[in-house]
Amino acid sequence: MDSAVQSHLPFITSPFPFVQYSVVCLDDLLCCVYLCLNQLGPAYQGLELGVGETVLMKAVAQATGRQLDKIKAEAQEKGDLGLVAESSRSNQRMMFAPANLTAGGVFNKLKEIANMSGNSAMNKKIDIIKGLFVACRFSEARYIVRSLAGKLRIGLAEQSVLSALSQAVCLSPPGQEFPPAVLDAGKGMIFYVKYYSGHEMPNYDAIIPVLLKEGIDQLPNHCKLTPGVPLRPMLAHPTKGVGEVMKRFDEASFTCEYKYDGERAQIHILENGEVRIFSRNQEDNTSKYPDIISRIPQVKKENVRSCVLDSEAVAWDREKKQIQPFQVLTTRKRKDVDASEIKVQVCVYAFDLLYLNGKSLVREPLSKRKALLRESFEEKEGEFVFARSLDADNTEAIAEFLEQSVRDSCEGLMVKTLEKHATYEIAKRSHNWLKLKKDYLEAVGDTVDLCVIGAYLGKGKRAGSYGGFLLACYDEENEEFQSVCKIGTGFKDEDLEQHYNFLKEHILPKPRPYYRVDQSAEPDVWLEAVQVWEVKCADLSLSPVYKAAMGLVDPEKGISLRFPRYLRIRDDKKPEDATTGSQIADLYKKQQQIQNQGKKQDLEDYY
Repeated sequence: MDSAVQSHLPFITSPFPFVQYSVVCLDDLLCCVYLCLNQLGPAYQGLELGVGETVLMKAVAQATGRQLDKIKAEAQEKGDLGLVAESSRSNQRMMFAPANLTAGGVFNKLKEIANMSGNSAMNKKIDIIKGLFVACRFSEARYIVRSLAGKLRIGLAEQSVLSALSQAVCLSPPGQEFPPAVLDAGKGMIFYVKYYSGHEMPNYDAIIPVLLKEGIDQLPNHCKLTPGVPLRPMLAHPTKGVGEVMKRFDEASFTCEYKYDGERAQIHILENGEVRIFSRNQEDNTSKYPDIISRIPQVKKENVRSCVLDSEAVAWDREKKQIQPFQVLTTRKRKDVDASEIKVQVCVYAFDLLYLNGKSLVREPLSKRKALLRESFEEKEGEFVFARSLDADNTEAIAEFLEQSVRDSCEGLMVKTLEKHATYEIAKRSHNWLKLKKDYLEAVGDTVDLCVIGAYLGKGKRAGSYGGFLLACYDEENEEFQSVCKIGTGFKDEDLEQHYNFLKEHILPKPRPYYRVDQSAEPDVWLEAVQVWEVKCADLSLSPVYKAAMGLVDPEKGISLRFPRYLRIRDDKKPEDATTGSQIADLYKKQQQIQNQGKKQDLEDYY
């Protein structure tokens, strides 16, 4: 191919030598994108490799001729099985070199592994992995192992991939002769791709063919909100009190809804009548809720052919006719639930309608969406109910409604604009939705979700278990866990026993290379980042010891939580879903004393 022409073709880079080339084929581009993101397909398809670290070690040992115990020892020392595989591979000698790996070939092998099941599936998976190792060159073994382990760690976030795709398509529109006409590759076009891939149609299998064949300007015509394809939900910003709500929504009409303590349930009704349910992370929870699916035909009205509902599934006590705590819901089986064996009943609290009978409603104001929701469904006590709400414009009424929500076993209120700036902002934490909890009036304004990365041995009453823990937030840019506090309060004796029994199976000989921890805060025991806890605190402060959000507020200091208190395990969140460093920085800046310092500084500058 002419080098001048080749230089204008879309280009994507990755750590895999077999991906370092100009992308000219739809299948190749799709494979490259998924490989760079360490994904096998859209999140809602639930494709998982199902390959544990022990299986990977066996495959490396068998493929390289090394002893398994030496592989394990080196992996413990380096903390990265990918590096072990790469160094082991470099010692291997072969009579005939196998064919070079290709992006499509590797990706198809990974999908083949994910789709395997049955008694002999694990042995077949090992055979495929061994075949990949044998064909590896240079650093490919390192990244193939990391891909299989689900920890690619190349510093490439999804937003960066979307930006690369946007610029590539803008610079090289489809169907152009050389030299190609260049579209505007500015922020507007980049946002276009980000919006439709991350919002209306979060599926690269649908997005990329349109980009390559039709062009970026055709995305709205081909990639629309579709029942069966889950959206990333709109989220709310925390607020510290009713006064802040009134100030922010000064001239806007708004509504207050109960904030239910359950699991987000995005309910899709397809044209063929099929019902699908997705979590806030786009995971398919359909098999978890056969009871919800069976009641949908009874509560939807005849005119509803297809729709997408936003709701909360909450544990419900049928005898007492009251809401049960979130912890009760977590005891329910997660997959393949038999309706006849359900012990934990749930009630669906519907609060938004995003799609109805072929039409997307996300750009409609909330007032219209709520009206259509009530016109399209009818309530059934203890099974399907509209979220309790109050349209108020005075502090006393809102404060009283907040108190009532707490008495009714809810977390507090969600306050939402009704008319102005009241569209549904997919995948965004919006200031047009505010969450108001009872705790906010007493503490920092929000709870945070942090990952456990270390433990301190207990003393006295807590001897023989862990008495405290080191928690970390997650930094998306650097793909690392940053220490944010030690925690030792809020635990019941049974909590400590449960944590000890679970975490002792995840002890590490030394910290992972992606843990940012000051030497003075080192725990007695390092732990694999496998569990997220919900924590509240009195306030946040700058710290020379903790590394959270370092550089975002102060160039040399991080941010730590003061007087952190354990609330519960967040089983619905993965370690990478923990509160981010930037969110910690935002919470710090929003504190009244910090805002007051800023105002004082402004006055000093003025005078």
